Amino acid sequence: MPAVFLKDRSLLFISGAEAQSFLQNLITTDIAALGADEARPGALLTPQGKILFDFMIWQDGDGYMIETDADQRDSMLKRLTMYKLRAAVTLAPSTEEGVTVAWGEDAEDSQGVRGSQGARGSQGARDSRFAKAGVTLTRRPGKHGDGAEALYDALRISHGIVTSGSDFALQDAFPHDVLMDFNGGLSFRKGCYVGQEVVSRMQHRSTARRRVVTVSAATDLPGTGTEITAAGKPVGTLGSVDGGNGLAIVRIDRAGAAMAAGTPLLAGDTPVSLVLPAWSGLVFPTSGDEASA
Repeated sequence: MPAVFLKDRSLLFISGAEAQSFLQNLITTDIAALGADEARPGALLTPQGKILFDFMIWQDGDGYMIETDADQRDSMLKRLTMYKLRAAVTLAPSTEEGVTVAWGEDAEDSQGVRGSQGARGSQGARDSRFAKAGVTLTRRPGKHGDGAEALYDALRISHGIVTSGSDFALQDAFPHDVLMDFNGGLSFRKGCYVGQEVVSRMQHRSTARRRVVTVSAATDLPGTGTEITAAGKPVGTLGSVDGGNGLAIVRIDRAGAAMAAGTPLLAGDTPVSLVLPAWSGLVFPTSGDEASA
């Protein structure tokens, strides 16, 4: 498959003697457990536990590279600067714009490219979300391919991997809603960070009922934002769409009850089927109980 340049992604570089502890005490990702060539998802949460900013993060030399949407970067930099105080940390936009993703043979061909700070490893950072789904996909700063973005979106949709904006609104979703408890982006062991108390309570009480599903139809799906219903009652909202395939975040208790009763699920007027990503290990409940892994 071709390498795809994502022009609407931007980068922040975080370095300094206290960079690891600074990030460890703020974001959902366990930075201490981050592999040398691994990119993990992460989020900076509101105190109420909802996603304020979402991103990918990987090691880059003596610091960390954060990849986020271009329209989030400056606001995220401002928020991180507020938390910095006297910490021995340097926060700066990267000198490169955009990110190239490659998978299959192209991921293996990503040798010898260094990151924007000149210290990136030999292969690019391997995205842990896709690794959970059995796909090797690398992320590298800058433009190193010319494949159509639609190819990446189709891959993402087929494996149940969401992105903010298209699939959920910032400040409206909890990390559990977007499967961060399964994809390496949410830690329950590293100690306190912003919003940690709320997400830990959701985890221990098993109260997470909104989850990512893949959506399929016999015809093209309606547009992003279309409501998914069962017997006229809302179940969730359609996100990214690729022809007859898409993503949605739904109430899996309601969807499970509808499927158990044989009640059709509709995206607008289009009959659809919903499947939880296999890599999550989740199943639809058939009662008011939460799904189990």
